[in-house]
Amino acid sequence: MSGNERGLRAESGRNFTYGILQQLGVDIVTGTYGHANPFPTEAELCKRLGASRSVLREAVKMLTAKGLLKARPRQGTWIEPERNWNLLDPDVLRWLLERKFSPSLLLEFTQVRLAIEPVAASLAARHADDKAKAAIQAALRRMQAAELGDDDPLTSDIAFHVAVLEATGNRFYAQLRDIIDAALRTSIRLTNRRKGVRLASVADHQKVADAIAAGDADGAAIAMRHLIVEAMTLIESAVNKGDEGE
Repeated sequence: MSGNERGLRAESGRNFTYGILQQLGVDIVTGTYGHANPFPTEAELCKRLGASRSVLREAVKMLTAKGLLKARPRQGTWIEPERNWNLLDPDVLRWLLERKFSPSLLLEFTQVRLAIEPVAASLAARHADDKAKAAIQAALRRMQAAELGDDDPLTSDIAFHVAVLEATGNRFYAQLRDIIDAALRTSIRLTNRRKGVRLASVADHQKVADAIAAGDADGAAIAMRHLIVEAMTLIESAVNKGDEGE
C-alpha cells in the first residue's frame, strides 16, 4: 500500500469517527438519550451506526472528554448532567445552539464575549503587528465585498472577530477563536434577523479596525463594546419574546 493510500484511509477513518461523534453528540444534547432512554450499549451502537468497536470507543472517549458521557468498566456508559458538560468546547456549544436553539444560552455566551472581546480589541491596538493588522483589514474588505454579494456575510464577519483575537498577541485569546466562531454562527443570524438586515454593519466594524490600526486602545475597546452590546440587546429581546427558533 502506498503512503497516499494509507493517508486517504486514515483521513477516511477520522472523518467517520467524527461523523459518529457528531451524531451521538447531537442525540445527547437534544435529549434523544437521557433518563427515560439510557445511552445504548456498545454492541447496540455498533450495529445501529455500522461502526467498529474501535471507532465507537474513540467517539465515546471524545464525548467523555467533552463532559457529555461517563463510562466505567463493567458499569456501562451514561449521560452526564448538563451542568457537567464543557460548554466552552466548540462542538458542544455548536450542538446546543444549532440543534437545540436557545436564545438564553446565546445570551449567556454573549455576556462572556462582552468580557473578552473589548479587552481583546484594546490589546490588539497595543500589540498587533503589521501582519495582524493586515488580517483585520482583509476581513473588513471581505465584509465590504459581502455587501456587494461577492463574499459570505457570515464567514466574513466571523473572520473579522477571529482576526482581532489573533491580533492580541496573546495565545489564550487566540485559542478562543473556535468557540467564538461556533457561537457567532448562531448569534449573527439571530441578531441580523432581529435588526431586519442580512448583513452586519461594516461601518461599526470599521471603527474597531481603524482604532486598532491607529493604536487607540481605548477607542478600539469602546467600538468593540458597542458591537457586542448591540448584539446582546437584540438577543435579550429574543429571550423576552420567547423566540426559540431561527
